[in-house]
Amino acid sequence: MNLPPPPGDEPAPPDPSDPYAREAQIFPRLTPAMAERIAAYGRHERLPAGTVVFQRGQRSVDFFLVLEGSIEIFDLDEHGRERVFTTHGPRQFTGELDLFNDRMILVSGRTGAASEVVRLPRTDFLRLVTSEPDIAEILMRAFILRRVGLIQHAQGGVVLIGPGRQADTLTLQRFLTRNGYPHRLLDTDTDPDAGGMLRCFGLDATQLPVVIAQGERVLRNPGIGELADQLGLTERVDAAQVYDLAVVGAGPAGLAAAVYAASEGLKTIVVEASAPGGQAGTSSKIENYLGFPTGISGQALAGRAQVQAQKFGARLAISRAVAGLECEDTPYTLRLDDGQAVRARAVVVATGARYRRLALPHCTRFDGQGLHYAATAMEARLCGGEEVVVVGGGNSAGQAAMYLSRVAAHVHILVRGEGLAATMSDYLVQRIARSPTVTLHPHSEITAMQGDERLRSVTWTHRRTGESVTRPVTNVFLMIGAEPNTDWLRGCLALDDKGFVVTGADADGRALPSPYATSQPGVFAVGDVRSGSVKRVASGVGEGSVVIQAVHRFLSPAG
Repeated sequence: MNLPPPPGDEPAPPDPSDPYAREAQIFPRLTPAMAERIAAYGRHERLPAGTVVFQRGQRSVDFFLVLEGSIEIFDLDEHGRERVFTTHGPRQFTGELDLFNDRMILVSGRTGAASEVVRLPRTDFLRLVTSEPDIAEILMRAFILRRVGLIQHAQGGVVLIGPGRQADTLTLQRFLTRNGYPHRLLDTDTDPDAGGMLRCFGLDATQLPVVIAQGERVLRNPGIGELADQLGLTERVDAAQVYDLAVVGAGPAGLAAAVYAASEGLKTIVVEASAPGGQAGTSSKIENYLGFPTGISGQALAGRAQVQAQKFGARLAISRAVAGLECEDTPYTLRLDDGQAVRARAVVVATGARYRRLALPHCTRFDGQGLHYAATAMEARLCGGEEVVVVGGGNSAGQAAMYLSRVAAHVHILVRGEGLAATMSDYLVQRIARSPTVTLHPHSEITAMQGDERLRSVTWTHRRTGESVTRPVTNVFLMIGAEPNTDWLRGCLALDDKGFVVTGADADGRALPSPYATSQPGVFAVGDVRSGSVKRVASGVGEGSVVIQAVHRFLSPAG
């Protein structure tokens, strides 16, 4: 097996966070008995050396178990040079997470010597993982680690070139990161290699940011939809297909609904406008979610749930927003923003909510230029050694403040109320109180933001004393309130005065068959988008799992 060499001449100590250091899990060698069981699902083949078994950019590729010989996994770097980074030997296997979906694969594979293999077409592979749980556990762990390895080492991905603090660059990087797509950022403001890459492709600063795909394709400041299409992250929807269930939104509630629906045999599709995880996916660490005593990032939780749903057969249509619901006839039709349509007998609305914006003149020009609505590693790298402001008193704001305090010179938390106790979990309140690099400012709100092409300073005012403070803050994190993502539902479902979906009772107050039932039969709402819901990850997951019982009752009323 060939692993990426460490930089420099001297061997570097093993990085415990590097999945390639966990060789027995990322590239396991199966027992002879397991290999024999896998062979029963596929067909034996003898292949000469140099046979290409799959190529980057293909969809729905086969799974291979090596019996004799080897399969080399390779890719082209940004200069078009071939690079072999893994070789699978006897009783090892190919594949990573894209075996569970219909996206374009990230790497190529070929036999390194004359080889005997077992080939499993995708349908047989999916039958294997649902029928052999002990083998599936080994495969799933390896696939997840392999994707993490590709991301950490920027293998099989793209190169993003642009100013690291520019809004367009951040938008593209955020989309790639949240969708688990390997990439390397060349910051033209700081990276000495960026100039050479620009000259190599005949580019200048006016064309940035650009994405270099497969060492040759240049995408000049693409929109999210275009980028997703070019990288093969999107899957075409068959307009003639009628699904049992369409889930709109891939946050915790939507993914839970997809997992339970697909695992119980419902033909399920999930439609998501941006990336799995929803608002929770932007959280640096969730520490009070059951079963994760050391915490888990929102993105990691969403990534695992996405794979889990796909393992049971759910389809995910990513980077496609739902523009409207045609609710006059059944099956229901979801109109997507790209003109496609999804038809389903039942619908679960799980589009969640978004943070409110500041009601200040001209502040929207700082979106992505110092004004952020998430606090992940990507945003944290912009804050090194600087003062930052977090606005909000909920758990998301507390998690963001503590996470950013590791890199920022100081974190200022602004809340309009008396304190945090009424809106934030106690463990976060106590950490904030003990932190020397975090200061809470009660009864305070931002009253001015100053800057040129990006944010340069912030003024906040104490609402009772009228005293104002201006600080050289270039990054503000807004985590205030919640506005439901329900514009696409108006005219179809009953909404409350704040725009959240009304569930559980009809217009006359009579109880509906499910607490998650809406005014439209067969359309349900779960998670943050539902009026009166508890805005917590765990409650969203619970609602998403429980609602499937009501979906079954609607689809099979006689049962």
